Amino acid sequence: MKSTGIIRNVDGLGRIVLPKDLRKQFGVTPQTPLEILTDTDCIILRKYRPLGCCDFCGEVAEDMVEYRGKHICGACRRALQAL
Repeated sequence: MKSTGIIRNVDGLGRIVLPKDLRKQFGVTPQTPLEILTDTDCIILRKYRPLGCCDFCGEVAEDMVEYRGKHICGACRRALQAL
C-alpha cells in the first residue's frame, strides 16, 4: 500500500470525505458503490464490481472471457480489436 499523506477525521456519523483529487484519480462519483474490506489493522475501500462484470465497461455479459486476469465482454473485445 502507498501512503497519500492525507489525514481525515471521522465525523459524528462515522463519515469521512475522500479528497477530490483521489475521487478523480479513481473515477469515484456520488453514484459509485464502494466495497469496504479489512486486513488486520487496515480498512480498505475499493470500487465494487459485481462478480463477472467487464473490467472495461462494467457490464455483466454472457460472452465474458478472462485474459491476463481481466474480464472482457464481447463488445469491448470487438472495440479493442478495431484499434
